[in-house]
Amino acid sequence: MADKMKRSKSNRVIVLALAICVAAFFLAACGKKSAKKGEQKILLGFSQIGAESAWRLGNTNDMEEKAEEYGINLMYENANQKQENQIAAIRRFIAYKVDVIVFSPIVEDGWDNVLMEAKEANIPVILVDRDINTDREDLTACLIGADFYEEGRKAGEYLIRKADALGLEEVNIVEISGTENSTPMMQRQAGFKDAIDGDQRMHILESIDGDFLKSRGAECMRILLDKYGDKIDVVYSHNDEMTLGALPEIEKAGFQPGKDMIIISIDGGQEAIDVLKSGKINCVVECTPKLGKEVMETAIKLKNGEQVESVIHPEEQVFSDEQDLSNLAPRGY
Repeated sequence: MADKMKRSKSNRVIVLALAICVAAFFLAACGKKSAKKGEQKILLGFSQIGAESAWRLGNTNDMEEKAEEYGINLMYENANQKQENQIAAIRRFIAYKVDVIVFSPIVEDGWDNVLMEAKEANIPVILVDRDINTDREDLTACLIGADFYEEGRKAGEYLIRKADALGLEEVNIVEISGTENSTPMMQRQAGFKDAIDGDQRMHILESIDGDFLKSRGAECMRILLDKYGDKIDVVYSHNDEMTLGALPEIEKAGFQPGKDMIIISIDGGQEAIDVLKSGKINCVVECTPKLGKEVMETAIKLKNGEQVESVIHPEEQVFSDEQDLSNLAPRGY
C-alpha cells in the first residue's frame, strides 16, 4: 500500500512538471507573437491638440488602443488648444528621451526652434493630422493624416452636383472655417474654392472663423443669419462640431436645414451621419481620426532606422443624400 502511494505521488509530481513546462512554452510563444509588431519596446511621446470634438476624442482613443496593440509605451499630453502647451510637451518628451515624438500641430507656424531641439537629440518627429510651415525639410520624418485639400474639393464637387440636380441658377455660400492658419482650415478652404471656381453660379458671401468648436459654430451662424438671412443657399462648415452648433440656429431663424439651405460638413462622426440620415445635413465628407495603425507602424520603422514615406494619407469617403446610407456601419467616433 505504501509503495502504491509513493508511485501515485511520484506520478503527480511528473504530471505537474509537465504542465508547468507546457504552460511555460505557451507563455513564451505568446510573448514572441506580441513582440512581432514591436520587436523592441518603444517609448512614444504624443501631444494632442485637445479634446474639443468627437473626432479628436476618437483620434486619441485610436492612438491609445493601437499603442497597446503594438506593444508601444505611450506618453500622452493634452495641449488644451494652446500652442505653448504643445511646445512645452515636446520639450518634456525630449528631456525624457522618448524614441519618437508624435504631435498634431494646432497651427502651422512657430515650430522650428523646438523641432530643432528634437533633431539635435536624434528623436524623429511624426506629424499626425496636420502639417507645419517651415523652410527646413529635415525637422520631421513624415506627415500622417487626411488630404484636407481633397476633402474641400470633394465638398465643392458635391455642391455643383446638388445645384445641377435642383436647377439652381445662383448659389450664395457662407463658410464656417476652422482655426485660422491651421492646415485643415487653409486646405479645406482652398480645395473647395478651386472646385467651384469655374462655376459662375457660385458666390461665397463670407468666410468666418469657427475655430472647429461647436459653440463657435453656433455663434458664427447667428452672425451670418443676422447679416444675410434668406440670401444664404449653402452653409459649408469645416467640421461636424461647428455644423452641429449651426443647425439649431438655422432652425431658430425659421429655416429648414437640408431643405431651405444646403448643409455641407466634414469629418463623418456618428452624430453628423445620423443627422445626415434625418435630412438636416446634405453631405458629409469623411476625415477619419483612425490613424493609430499607421502611426505605430511608422514609429517602429523609424526606431529601426528604416525609411518611411514623407506623406501617408488614409482612404476616405463622401456620404450624402445621393446615397442609400441605411446599411452604413457605426462610425466608432
